Amino acid sequence: MPEPEKVAYKRVMLKISGEALMGDQGYGLHPPTVERIAREVQSVQEMGVEICMVIGGGNIFRGLQGSAQGMERTTADYMGMLATVMNALAMQAALEGLKIHTRVISAITMNEVAEPYIRRRAVRHLEKKRICIFAAGTGNPYFTTDTAATLRASEMACEAIFKGTKVDGVYDKDPNKFENAKRYETITYDEVLAQHLGVMDASAIALARENNLPIIVFSLDEPGGFRAILDGTGTSTTVST
Repeated sequence: MPEPEKVAYKRVMLKISGEALMGDQGYGLHPPTVERIAREVQSVQEMGVEICMVIGGGNIFRGLQGSAQGMERTTADYMGMLATVMNALAMQAALEGLKIHTRVISAITMNEVAEPYIRRRAVRHLEKKRICIFAAGTGNPYFTTDTAATLRASEMACEAIFKGTKVDGVYDKDPNKFENAKRYETITYDEVLAQHLGVMDASAIALARENNLPIIVFSLDEPGGFRAILDGTGTSTTVST
């Protein structure tokens, strides 16, 4: 097992969408898929890497869609935040089923199911090799879980954000629709914003740029993909300055 200093990054943020937990279903949680992702996380933790996670809530409720259907935006966003807590608890259960110590840390106080967000306490959990799953976004409406992931990664002094998607990097157009889509090995924050490439929303990209935090886009569907990036053999796109 490699020592932590031989790994490219010692502390990372893994950001995945709620949809990643659906498997082939159109909605909700697919327990075998949640367990598969938990095993991917376990394999990286075994390398000595400290891991933070943020999971979206789109598999249960998406605030923007609720707002588009006439619901008041603030209420819709809070409902979306609660969906992320449900996903975080599901991932915690899967990780603890693998005997990995995990803490769900919520930006909205709900002491019965999650810890409140206290930065120093969260850092201590990471130092003790516990996985921290940050739930309920930033605790504020109008901010996405992409922005929450970038904010928490900055606060936790993560060295990179790993964005798990359905494709193995950032392309100039949708690779599922265009055979001639070109994958970028590296791309700058400004190019992502200028070309509207949809890696993360604009506020998340801007926050990552301010804090010089690289975003590594990789395929979560690729078995062993997360670990492969850290040991230098995987396929991904790095967004940086």
